[in-house]
Amino acid sequence: MPEGDTVWRLAQRLHDALAGRPLTHCDLRVPRLATVDLTGREVSEVVPRGKHLLTRFEGGLTLHCHLRMDGTWQVYAAGERWRGGPAHQIRAVLGTAERTAVGYRLPVLDLLRTADESQVVGHLGPDLLGPEWDPGEALRRLLAAPERPLGEALLDQRNLAGIGNVYKCELCFLLRASPWLPIGELPGPERVPALAKKLLEANKRRTARTTTPWGHRPHPFEGRGGARSDRRLWVYGRAGLPCLRCGGTVRTSDSGQGPATDERVTYWCPACQPGGPDGRSAPPAR
Repeated sequence: MPEGDTVWRLAQRLHDALAGRPLTHCDLRVPRLATVDLTGREVSEVVPRGKHLLTRFEGGLTLHCHLRMDGTWQVYAAGERWRGGPAHQIRAVLGTAERTAVGYRLPVLDLLRTADESQVVGHLGPDLLGPEWDPGEALRRLLAAPERPLGEALLDQRNLAGIGNVYKCELCFLLRASPWLPIGELPGPERVPALAKKLLEANKRRTARTTTPWGHRPHPFEGRGGARSDRRLWVYGRAGLPCLRCGGTVRTSDSGQGPATDERVTYWCPACQPGGPDGRSAPPAR
């Protein structure tokens, strides 16, 4: 699922392509919007809200979408062949004289009044990349349930909006805390919103996300005889590889943390982040 920085970049790309121009073509291919035609309306702006995209039109209308796992938007020049997938996967087409934005496999697509946007995004916590970011409010929400596991609290978009599974794992590592540690037991919890903001801001303009200082450069724990691996991230996607901090083995576990995190895998270093899903310091490797 795209995380807040990815959605931010996508919103910028769509805004640059569509904003300030009237639609010359509109095709919304979901049953409830099949008769809607926004042709002739000018696109006011495209803005992200956490992992949500809001395309605002003159006349006070907003097209809301959420990409979830498989959704994507592609932008094409006039006359360019569309290559984002087969035609039956297209859910939305917004075209101007110069550019066409095509939405593929969009699981959530709604049209509502701009004044009613709170109906679809009002439940979200402070947006890490939004203009009204409020770290104090984010911290208050995170600590409202002190018994909740840190990883689960980070993924809950009602606490702070924009963190997905990659940032969950990387934040827990950088905090030197187990993802299963009750957040109320985390020393210096005010570090959480500050660090999350720092990471997403640093990556919002990058196509290759990185949370380490090495990027693709060699690291002492990965010698010439070892398999080459990506060093842009501390633990995410590095199961079975050496921890870039201590040299121990990065492990994984199905999160099992309820509906918010079903089917997501947690990556962590048991040496740097003592405490596994069942409280043991070194759970069996998967």
